[in-house]
Amino acid sequence: MQKRLECVIHGSVQGVNYRDFVNDTALDLNLTGFVRNLSDGTVEVIAEGEETTLLELLHSLKEGHPRAKVEAVEPHWKEGTKEFTRFRILYRNFLDRF
Repeated sequence: MQKRLECVIHGSVQGVNYRDFVNDTALDLNLTGFVRNLSDGTVEVIAEGEETTLLELLHSLKEGHPRAKVEAVEPHWKEGTKEFTRFRILYRNFLDRF
């Protein structure tokens, strides 16, 4: 059954390749969704896939990229929507399109 994991990551997670790390991890796990920086300095991740695979992603989000300092991860679980076809990084200039 497809599940949806929505997370907000707090700490020193912008400007340290954290989004690239999340993107690479999600692609390796064959998940769909996105990662993006938020204006308050946090990072948002929305991913869909099998629950066991999403748990692997959640574990990776807490460990973070070696240059990042993750202070907290706020996970929220929902039912999957299958609205995504792949995983990607969303950049500020594209936010209005998604």
